[in-house]
Amino acid sequence: MSTSPSEHSPIDLSIREILAVYFRDLEGTEPHALYDMVVKAVERPLLDVVMSQAEGNQSRAAEWLGINRNTLRRKLVEHKLID
Repeated sequence: MSTSPSEHSPIDLSIREILAVYFRDLEGTEPHALYDMVVKAVERPLLDVVMSQAEGNQSRAAEWLGINRNTLRRKLVEHKLID
């Protein structure tokens, strides 16, 4: 079922546009591990911005993200956003 662009959030639209460019740039080549690539590309800036908005407070950031604080800490280390 297709929906009109007005029914999509700005984030949704941005991701759709970026993916359209990605597939265009592939020029017919089959993508590989697309899910992991997109999650990793989105996760780091998401964590970085949320931590900034939460003024470095991991408990608050975890609550905003809807994840456990330990999970947040692990992801921050994975993305080298903390030591």
